[in-house]
Amino acid sequence: KPEVAWVPGDLYMNNEKVSQAPRNVLQSVMEKAAGKGLLLKTGVEPEFHLINEDGSAISDERDIQEKPCYDQSALMRRYDVISEICSSLEQMGWGPYQNDHEDANGQFEINWHYNNCLKTADQLCFFRFLVKSISEKHGLRATFMPKPFSHLTGNGCHVHASLWSLDEKTCLTHDPKNELGISELGYHFLGGVLAHAKGLAAITNPTVNSYKRINAPTTASGATWAPNTITFGGNNRTHMVRVPDEGRFEFRLADGAANPYLLMAGYLSAGLDGIDNKTNPGKRLDIDMYAEGHKIR
Repeated sequence: KPEVAWVPGDLYMNNEKVSQAPRNVLQSVMEKAAGKGLLLKTGVEPEFHLINEDGSAISDERDIQEKPCYDQSALMRRYDVISEICSSLEQMGWGPYQNDHEDANGQFEINWHYNNCLKTADQLCFFRFLVKSISEKHGLRATFMPKPFSHLTGNGCHVHASLWSLDEKTCLTHDPKNELGISELGYHFLGGVLAHAKGLAAITNPTVNSYKRINAPTTASGATWAPNTITFGGNNRTHMVRVPDEGRFEFRLADGAANPYLLMAGYLSAGLDGIDNKTNPGKRLDIDMYAEGHKIR
C-alpha cells in the first residue's frame, strides 16, 4: 500500500523526551556507550510459527516430520508467504540472505544484514508487523510467542553482537591473536552479560510463557535450542552465549516476546558494566550443556 507508511519515532511529552519510552531508553544507553567510543552492532534471528486462523495448530497438516529442521518440502509449501516477506525486505534494502524451516514443525526464520542496534531494533519491530500482515493475506497467522506448542521447539530471538569504533571502521571485540578471536574488551563485555543474566531475563524473557521455552523438556528433534545455564562456549549452541565467529557473540537467551529496544538496551547496559568493572566471564566450556550441564558446579 504505497499510501501507508510505518515510521519509528521517539516519544515526547511537553517537548521533552519521555525517558521511560523503550526507544528512548536504548538511545540513552547508546549515548553512554558513545561516550566510551563504542557502538553496538547487532543482527537478530527471529523465529516464528505459521499457524491456522484460530491459533490451535500449525497451518501445514503435512509438516509432521519428527526432525523437520531445513525441511525443503515444508518450506516450499509456504513459499508464497516466505518469498513475499523476503521480497519486501529486499525492496527496503535490508539485505536478507537466508530463509529456512526451523527445528519445529511449522517454524521458520528469516535473516537480514546486521546494523547499529537502534536500526536493528526498528527493523525487528517492523519485521514482526510485516510477517503477521503478509501471513494474514494468505489466510494464515504468524506468532513469535516463545512456546506456542508444548511439544515443539520454541521461538527464540538470538542476538548477534559486536562492538565497533564510532566511525564503524574497527571491530573492537575482535582480536585475531585470541583462540576465539575475541579481544580483552570483548571478554569484559561478555562477562557483564553473564553476570547480569538473571536480571536480563526479565527483559529478554518477559512473559510466563517465556519460561516454558527455557528448561523445557527435550523435543522430538533432540534439543530445545534454548539455554539452561549461564555459560559460554565456542561454536556451541547449547550455551547461553555462543562465539560463532571471530569478534562477535550470539546471545541465545532472548525470545520472541522481548521488546526489541529494551532487548538491545539490556544487553548493551550489561556489557558496558562488564567493561567498566573488567568482569571476567569465567571458563569457556566445550561440552553439550543439555547432556552434561548437570556435572558443572
